[in-house]
Amino acid sequence: MSDPIFSLKDAALRLNGNAGPVDILQGITFDVTEGESVGLIGPSGSGKSSLLMVMGGLEQATGGTVSAMGHDLTAMNEDALARFRRDRMGIVFQSFHLIPTMTALENVATPMELAGHTDAFDRAADALRTVGLGQRTDHYPAQLSGGEQQRVALARATAPRPAILLADEPTGNLDTVNGDAIMDLLFDLRDKHGSTLVLVTHSDALAQRCDRIITLRDGRIV
Repeated sequence: MSDPIFSLKDAALRLNGNAGPVDILQGITFDVTEGESVGLIGPSGSGKSSLLMVMGGLEQATGGTVSAMGHDLTAMNEDALARFRRDRMGIVFQSFHLIPTMTALENVATPMELAGHTDAFDRAADALRTVGLGQRTDHYPAQLSGGEQQRVALARATAPRPAILLADEPTGNLDTVNGDAIMDLLFDLRDKHGSTLVLVTHSDALAQRCDRIITLRDGRIV
């Protein structure tokens, strides 16, 4: 059996708040296999998004170990984590995080160009066509609707064909129709590229589309 894509062992996250240290995650242990889709659910404040951030190396665990594709994320510095995310991960957030002074095409192509892909703009154009924005490549974020901006963010995350897709409430800022369309695209792209998907959602219906559901409460798996 191949090594898991993710392996967390007693992972913990303690942050300093105004009233002192706060335990955000406590003793999180589980594996994610290659090609699996995992839904993370739980009430607000349960630690879902924090867990995804730890798995993406955007927040470093303060205890235990977090490994991704055989690499110990807890032992990497910020530069190494940034390179790992660039080369192996695609991340979609609730907020679109597009660069307002760049067109849709530039928003998708620039990260790939910085990673050394000589065909970055061709791949970006293809990714935008795949999410239904082939006619909007020259538009700036302010000229796009919320649903269209999230499509650009989805194209940006999937254009490099990452091994890992992380999605944090990707429909949270969208209406039902646009949200459903984004989720259909997310799962279609995940299937197309064979990516491993970890999805944070408050929707049981969305979580049910995943191969496995992990429920958190008070920073623990329940």
